[in-house]
Amino acid sequence: MTLLELVDVTASYGHVQVLDGVSLTVPDGGAVGILGANGAGKTTTLRAISGTVRTGGKITFEGRDIRGFRPDQVAALGIAHVPEGRGTLPQMSVMENLRVGAYRRKDRKGIATDIDYCLELFPQLKDRIGSRGAALSGGEQQMLAVARGFMAKPKLLLLDEASLGLAPSTAKAVYEAIRRLRAESGIAMLIVEQNATLAFSLVDTATVLETGRNALTGTSAELKGMDEIRRAYLGG
Repeated sequence: MTLLELVDVTASYGHVQVLDGVSLTVPDGGAVGILGANGAGKTTTLRAISGTVRTGGKITFEGRDIRGFRPDQVAALGIAHVPEGRGTLPQMSVMENLRVGAYRRKDRKGIATDIDYCLELFPQLKDRIGSRGAALSGGEQQMLAVARGFMAKPKLLLLDEASLGLAPSTAKAVYEAIRRLRAESGIAMLIVEQNATLAFSLVDTATVLETGRNALTGTSAELKGMDEIRRAYLGG
């Protein structure tokens, strides 16, 4: 079953058009990647879904047209966005950040259970539970951002450049946790990632964007086997 569908989506900042007819689908429980060079429109695609940029075309979630929805309305439907740059609340503690992620929820026992799960998934955060977000390392901030997104109990997680600026070993650890989160929670994911090796380790299918348009779409195995993908993203 299709959870999210974009059909010929356009997006612009002022008079500058960034997306020029992007189409993709995310199945319920699936994981889809978005690859592309800087400026290809990857982040803007996530922003179009979240309602933070002016869009055209069609964006449907669970069969409902959500184009033009405000960000809070999109979030209320069950879409959580972990933006590029992590977006933790720097003056709040790790625990407070996690509770903010669950601010729409009323199930106190469920919230407590999910906080325990996040701290087990990211044990580094358990050791820093009282530390302010600003005091965390880059890797810890990324872990907290993912955990806070999960605390909303979304149906779809939008994840933007989770490995950006991280040491390879830290990026690998973050992705191992995200893979486990996907397997254990069943949350669908739409993932923008500059490191295609990491992306292909998690997603089922991927779309490559070029200057705001679809260039290639296929399974992870199909795309990894293409010479142009290996040269551009896999160093081969």
